[in-house]
Amino acid sequence: MPKRATDGTCSAGSATLAQLLGMAVPQLQEAQRRAAPRTGPGRPPIYADWQVAAMIMLAVLKKKKSKSAQYRFLHENQAHILPTLGLARLISRSDYFERYRQAHRLFVAAVQGQGRTALAEHAANAKAVAADKSLVRARGPKWDQRHRKRGVVPKGLRGVDREAAWGYSEYDDWVYGFSYEVIVSATADDDAFPLLVSAGTASTSEHKTLAAKIPHLPACTRYVLADSGYDSDPAGEAIEYEPDPRSRCARGRGRGRGGDGRRRADRGQRRTGRRFICPSQPRAHGPTPGATRQRGAREVARQRRWERHRFYKSRSGRALYARRRQSVERFNAQFKQLFELEDRVWHRGLDNNATMLTCAVFCFQLLVRYNRRTRAKNACIQWILDAL
Repeated sequence: MPKRATDGTCSAGSATLAQLLGMAVPQLQEAQRRAAPRTGPGRPPIYADWQVAAMIMLAVLKKKKSKSAQYRFLHENQAHILPTLGLARLISRSDYFERYRQAHRLFVAAVQGQGRTALAEHAANAKAVAADKSLVRARGPKWDQRHRKRGVVPKGLRGVDREAAWGYSEYDDWVYGFSYEVIVSATADDDAFPLLVSAGTASTSEHKTLAAKIPHLPACTRYVLADSGYDSDPAGEAIEYEPDPRSRCARGRGRGRGGDGRRRADRGQRRTGRRFICPSQPRAHGPTPGATRQRGAREVARQRRWERHRFYKSRSGRALYARRRQSVERFNAQFKQLFELEDRVWHRGLDNNATMLTCAVFCFQLLVRYNRRTRAKNACIQWILDAL
């Protein structure tokens, strides 16, 4: 939808953008219906959340890196955009800026919904999935940690992003900025396809973000791959076990009688059929896995942790874990290159960057699906962005 197409002609780029918009609208509408329905008293907003999200998506696909540039693009091409979205006039500049900060909630749900659509279309296979958090540097100078803790900006340090934070990864070292976490498909001989996403500061804990995604894993998932930063007993327990509805404990009818401590602690749970494949971090003050016995729930947790460690060390476990590097790490490299995130984020502020990052993941899904429909069954999608 470039400006040069406003004279009645239709370029290849504008036609492709229109097709992408047509594919995205049902996903965004369903995401709003599921995750952010408008309820309560009062008149509904003139511009629905999915309509604002569609405008943001078009601007991100065109790589307009500031909100001012995005709004100017929308204003110049409103004759083509508004009829598709069923709007009579363009949203005001101030409203667009404000709604931009809130759109990441809808995009998180839209990524999840489009992941289900891709599985139904056989564009992805989620038998094995890989989780990873990646860091992106903030705009402006770095804010030293000792000054940040006190809330003091040194004299002469201008343009610092106060909403960013410090985070560490083995690949990026220490980074002052933001992060996004994805769960992608990690099936052999298949390109990685993002299924779930979240965004936050660079200091966001992987344990908390993964725990929020576990209930939304596809039903067909059998293996969850993660690096050592995700090693935790609660994550392993949540992935590999669930309450047993047939158990008296699960129904709240008592604790049962007899048996040893492990049987009492293990009662009320059953296996989900999934495996959490993650390198075990050494515990500074804990016993070596398998070395000592404890009692009750502690012994159950120790035995389960030791079982996960043995499976990870097995031949099949190592072969499965090798898919992580081939899937999620390749995805991160390709994703940052496509949306020019290798150097820094597009905006200042957590909400602004959360919207941009989650929207970009949604766009990546959309481009892969479009590529499979029109050209080839792979994730080589740079040609689509170049043609827009």
